[in-house]
Amino acid sequence: MGAGSRSWRKDEYAVRTMAYKNSAVSASGWHPTCLYIGMKLHLDWSAYETAGQGDAYAGIPARGGDFAKAVAVCISDKQCQRKPKGVMCPSFRATDDVAHSPGGRVQVLKAALNGELGEDAFAGKELAEALELCVGCKGCKRECANQVDMAAIKIEYQAQRNAQLGVSRRERLIAGLPQQLHRYPVLRRIIRWRNRAPWLAKLGERLFGISAKRKLPEPSAAPYVAPAFCTTKIKDDRAVILFVDTFAHHFDPEIAQAAHQVLSAAGYRVTTLQADLFDEEPERALCCGRTYLSLGQVEQARYEARRMQLALRPALAAGTPIVGLEPSCILSLRDDHLKLGLGDAAVALSKQVYLFEEFIAREHDRKRFTLEFKPLPGKTLVHGHCHQKAVGAMKSLRKVLRMIPEFDFEFIEASCCGMAGSFGLEAEHADISMQMAELDLLPALRAAPDAAILANGFSCRHQIHEGTQRKAKHVALLLRDALKESTTC
Repeated sequence: MGAGSRSWRKDEYAVRTMAYKNSAVSASGWHPTCLYIGMKLHLDWSAYETAGQGDAYAGIPARGGDFAKAVAVCISDKQCQRKPKGVMCPSFRATDDVAHSPGGRVQVLKAALNGELGEDAFAGKELAEALELCVGCKGCKRECANQVDMAAIKIEYQAQRNAQLGVSRRERLIAGLPQQLHRYPVLRRIIRWRNRAPWLAKLGERLFGISAKRKLPEPSAAPYVAPAFCTTKIKDDRAVILFVDTFAHHFDPEIAQAAHQVLSAAGYRVTTLQADLFDEEPERALCCGRTYLSLGQVEQARYEARRMQLALRPALAAGTPIVGLEPSCILSLRDDHLKLGLGDAAVALSKQVYLFEEFIAREHDRKRFTLEFKPLPGKTLVHGHCHQKAVGAMKSLRKVLRMIPEFDFEFIEASCCGMAGSFGLEAEHADISMQMAELDLLPALRAAPDAAILANGFSCRHQIHEGTQRKAKHVALLLRDALKESTTC
């Protein structure tokens, strides 16, 4: 392609992106540069506009607008300060310190928003200490009486802190890894080299603060490539878009290939989601922006979200289901993306995107997914990703597992595994990360040394391998292994 053609493509993409941004702003009535009572917010908190109008809410801070109301939904009933097994706050359960519970964090946030911690509170020590061990598990959003969303609140906090202090070298590296793996394939070899050379791991800890005690997830030798189109029993009315996230694309392409195979064998016409024709980097895989968002780099996350939305416009208009594999990515599209100010398209996507097992369970209930599986021997322990548990998505997984004849499985009742994206890799958090895993998850796995392990979360599988030297499977691989010979492509 000539330089002139490339320039035209970039200009056209810029025009389309700007038009899309303008339509999103006008549709939502929100723009990230708006001022809220002396505070520029990075996320859209307008869903909390009417919060605080009843007696249940008290002590809304003086500044922060709708963000302050999101903080103030906490009514201090101390449900987050419990220690039985379950989803609720892993940092509190690991430390037994009220300061590291959602309720404890709310008190410090209120003080900051009331000006009690000074004008630069979001760059200060008090807020940093209060939010340091929040792993964004969203357990509080499910189990808190008023659904305080501390995971989203921490994203806003990190964005505020980044705006004042800049983004650290480590956080730039980790958040930008999806782009860097595409642009610099040599990183695949460097990561593998680092894991095998202790001196290099120690150098990485010194330069980036990544714990030398922890192995890094290793990218696959080559990224995901969509398998050849399967023509077996394809039905014209069963189109589906497969969103291959960063983790499946660069680290576990076999999972995406397995999902493609299972859906194709069940009669679905599977298309892998590709970047829009006029994307600035059409050859780069699409990304939901989760790595950026989790580290408070909201503008970069918004850019990745817009890439996805442009690519998905035909699918959204046609009502085609979008199916994904990684819980943190897919549930970000249903939840966190609604705070990026992207308008009606984000709302439409949130209603049209499914986890792989959610889609299969839905289609099975509608008598459309009729694929039969063969029995699988042995016992399997199932660990749910925090976000799956927080939104009640584990029910779908249970339904799908019951479709496998004579399949013996048991759900582990556990809180967060402790890896939580990059949290467990950070030098200052490596030990507390393993303490979180030792609360429930790792003891349950050690108690059944011969059992297979199922875990859909990328971080969860890495933590399990670090803690037990056993490999956990994604449900897509499990279902592929349960395919009857006659149904494979």
